[in-house]
Amino acid sequence: MLGVLAVALVGIGVGLTLRSRGLRELERAERERAITDAAVRPAEPPVYDGELVAEPEAPVGPTVDAPEAASTRMARLRRRLASSNNALARALGDLLSSSRLDADVWDDFEATLIGSDLGVGPTTELVDNLRRELAIDGVDDPARAGRVLHAELVKLVDPSLDRALNDTGADGLPAVVLVVGVNGTGKTTTVGKLARVLVAEGKTVLLGAADTFRAAAADQLQTWGDRVGVDTIRGAEGADPASVAFEAVNAGVERGVDVVLIDTAGRLHNKANLMDELGKIRRVISRRAPVTECLLLLDATTGQNGLVQARVFNDVTDVTGIVLSKLDGSAKGGIVVQVQRELGVPVKFIGLGEGVDDLAPFTAEGFVDGLLGQ
Repeated sequence: MLGVLAVALVGIGVGLTLRSRGLRELERAERERAITDAAVRPAEPPVYDGELVAEPEAPVGPTVDAPEAASTRMARLRRRLASSNNALARALGDLLSSSRLDADVWDDFEATLIGSDLGVGPTTELVDNLRRELAIDGVDDPARAGRVLHAELVKLVDPSLDRALNDTGADGLPAVVLVVGVNGTGKTTTVGKLARVLVAEGKTVLLGAADTFRAAAADQLQTWGDRVGVDTIRGAEGADPASVAFEAVNAGVERGVDVVLIDTAGRLHNKANLMDELGKIRRVISRRAPVTECLLLLDATTGQNGLVQARVFNDVTDVTGIVLSKLDGSAKGGIVVQVQRELGVPVKFIGLGEGVDDLAPFTAEGFVDGLLGQ
């Protein structure tokens, strides 16, 4: 009897132990499940007095383009020039590919150079120098012929000219860059692209929308300013352009910016009243800060007519540099040399397309490298 009772007590003890262990395991499993559920359950927004508290929204500002670096821009434009159907580039290639340089080859070469807007004087100078240098070996040594041609072209384009943009004002004042030209050359677009160039170089810039005749000009310029992250000073449609330009320069002085770019309305060079107005704009601006640069925008496809325009604008505004646009497949590259000799001022920027970064500082070596496909 005692033995049966002992066995029963042992059984009860074992049962209680197993039940206790089972309960502990069940509780541990419940805790683990609760932790897992909390990890995967979406976090609830914070609650304050029964009200949902909204998270603060991130500020939304204008999207600002990041301009290409100057070196990247120049390399790409050089490739564009090398692949273009430029008349001057074709003439140079034909000369180097000739098996012999007889009188007919030189006559054709000379005619093509004149047709590419190089001008009679520069053409004669280049042909005489090349004939003298290549008289002995001809083009039997293509490498030497290429070096001679490269050297003579660089000399013709004139690497000694100062092509740097004067973007430093005097006595703590901002540099003031006035952009002028005839109708339809793309001045507003060029001002926007130039702002990108300056911003890429770390300059602070302010735009002045002094083209008050064309309704969309100020909007277009402000769009460019927003893209590159600079402000635009504008007046009412039909306002006095000189007044708007003055206000832009005055704002630039007060804000301490590095450069103020002034966009002007396109005007025909043979309209005396419009040209006089351009002279007025420059005089009014100078009362607040000197004009450090006056850039004339020329369409490279206009040829000799572009030179006529350049003379008149230079007489009125004292042009300090040329921006040559549309120097692509339809352009005649010789205009670079002729306009520099005509005005005595350098080509400072070159445009080869409609892209936002299709404007780059001009260099004699880079231009010649592009023409020769180097």
